[in-house]
Order: sequence, then C-alpha cells, then structure tokens
Amino acid sequence: MAELNIVMVEPEIPQNTGNIARTCAATGARLHLVRPLGFDTSERSVKRAGLDYWNLVDITYYDNIDDFFNKTNGPYYYFSTKAKYTHSDIQYPDGAYLLFGKETAGLPEHLLFANPETTVRIPMIDEARSLNLSNAVAIGTYEVLRQWGFPTLQRKGHLRTHQW
Repeated sequence: MAELNIVMVEPEIPQNTGNIARTCAATGARLHLVRPLGFDTSERSVKRAGLDYWNLVDITYYDNIDDFFNKTNGPYYYFSTKAKYTHSDIQYPDGAYLLFGKETAGLPEHLLFANPETTVRIPMIDEARSLNLSNAVAIGTYEVLRQWGFPTLQRKGHLRTHQW
C-alpha cells in the first residue's frame, strides 16, 4: 500500500490543522506535526474542523524540525511560493513527505535553499500572496494521489434512490 506523509512545520491556526487532519483522514495520508504549534491540539476549534475524523488520522508529533529529520528518511518535497517548479512537475514516489510551513512565514528559507530541486509551488496569479494552508495541502495531497491512481480510495459514488 502506498504511503503519503503530510508534514506541518509549526502550524499556527487550529482550524487549518483541523481541516488538514480531515484531508489526511479522508485520503489515508499520515500527518506529522512539528512543534512549536500555535495552539493546543485538544482545542475545540481543531477538533471541530476535523469533525469526527480524528480517530482515522495517524498523527506523529516532533519537538522541532531537527527532531523530524532525525526520525524520518524522506524523500522530502517542500511546498513554497518561492519555488521554481510547480507541484505537478514532480513525480512523487511512495513514502513521499510533503512539507508545508506556518501560515505567516512558510517554511524556513534554509530548507528551500538547500533543496531547490524538490521545492515546489502551486501556480497562482502574481497579485496573490498565497493560498490558504489547508487548501494548499489538499491540492498537493490530491496531486500525489492522482499520480498514484488514487490507491485505496473509493473512486465511484452512488446516487440515492430517486424519490419525487
């Protein structure tokens, strides 16, 4: 079974993290939260945004970015508005880690400078500063899963019986 890892580096807004947790639950992606967090994960707003999906999310916490890199092996893909490649230019292998930075500053620039070939952006107009973090995670997650053929995901829905 293919494994996708979503990494939030120092997220600040609990509702975004709750929405991201719901995306992970719906897709089977693992969620990695790198401290410091701008909130307590027991806060109502995080749980409310994730609704009743928290039991479906495989979450791992790390004390800081060094702790994360010491405990994981990659491959790593860094999402940033500062990248020269678009997110759909990359072929993501099984076990990929998609890293997203905090809402106010993005990922630390030293990571972007050190990894230009695996730093990607989601295209948008020049006047737009960035996308909402949870939307960016959803776009990145579904691009990877699209490339992989949506393994383990239900691809067909069913209409309910028509009742007029």
